[in-house]
Amino acid sequence: MTDTDGINPEAAPTTTGCVDCEANGGWWLHLRRCAECGHVGCCDDSLAKHATAHYAETGHPIIQSFEPGEDWFWSYADDTYVRGPALAEPTSHPVEQPVPGPASLVPPNWRELLGAER
Repeated sequence: MTDTDGINPEAAPTTTGCVDCEANGGWWLHLRRCAECGHVGCCDDSLAKHATAHYAETGHPIIQSFEPGEDWFWSYADDTYVRGPALAEPTSHPVEQPVPGPASLVPPNWRELLGAER
């Protein structure tokens, strides 16, 4: 796989939060953006793991972190970091958006639910 297979720089993000968690009233830890279609899903440290589920459903192989200050790409197909071009804005959720989020849905025992100290 070349670094740009599975990347569409023109695809805008679907939302500023996990689209699937938003649809079912869930919450997330960190966000990942599909580099092919812009689907924003929650990371594998989140309970629902929607970014990985999106890959399993669609075969879209590359995600980029959707966290402020992070620009790394990950290839599910190759199980490694890859290089990629700049993607359409916005490149992260808003800085003022809390992690985990959304604030109104994050339970007080979220660390315990995730099974690790964060």
